[in-house]
Amino acid sequence: MSLPRLPALFILMAGLFGLAGVALAAAAAHGTDARLLGGASAMCLAHAPALIGLAFAADRLRLARLAGAALALGTAVFAGDLVLRHVAGHGLFPLSAPTGGVLMMAGWLMTAIGGALALLRGTA
Repeated sequence: MSLPRLPALFILMAGLFGLAGVALAAAAAHGTDARLLGGASAMCLAHAPALIGLAFAADRLRLARLAGAALALGTAVFAGDLVLRHVAGHGLFPLSAPTGGVLMMAGWLMTAIGGALALLRGTA
């Protein structure tokens, strides 16, 4: 996949995260021991709008593509691990939740750095 197509992929992922976030919130509200599903829902719903923003900023904000990729992958790994732990009693792979969390934090840090660079260049 070429880099120019990443913004469209971010919007696709945002839509899927939004859908999953609402479905997981509903499942958490109607189930027992739904703490893990609630956490997965929150991560999906928090990062979906961020991916849309990064998709639209991709041509103007340095690091937007890399930040979006880190946020998308991190969210998928983190939320996927929580859902699998709820459903199957085990995670995706050892340390998958912390790996996803670190990827999400890296994505947010790259977003901040991209914004700081835009301010320094006077393009913000």
